[in-house]
Amino acid sequence: MTNRNDLKPEHVSDIVQMALSDHVSFADIEREYGLGEKQIKALMRDTLKPGSYKAWRKRVRDFSDRREHYK
Repeated sequence: MTNRNDLKPEHVSDIVQMALSDHVSFADIEREYGLGEKQIKALMRDTLKPGSYKAWRKRVRDFSDRREHYK
């Protein structure tokens, strides 16, 4: 797994955009950048504003209940 501190700022931006997308799964991000689900969540928590992070987590949870292979 990649250490978050090893990521370039442009990669952090790409990962955030991918995580915010409803069409990209945690597995897709892990394949491309080597970050696991917990690392992605930590990155999002550190990058987004608290309210935005909470809204993103709620959306991910709600959507994953409806679709088995989603985040």
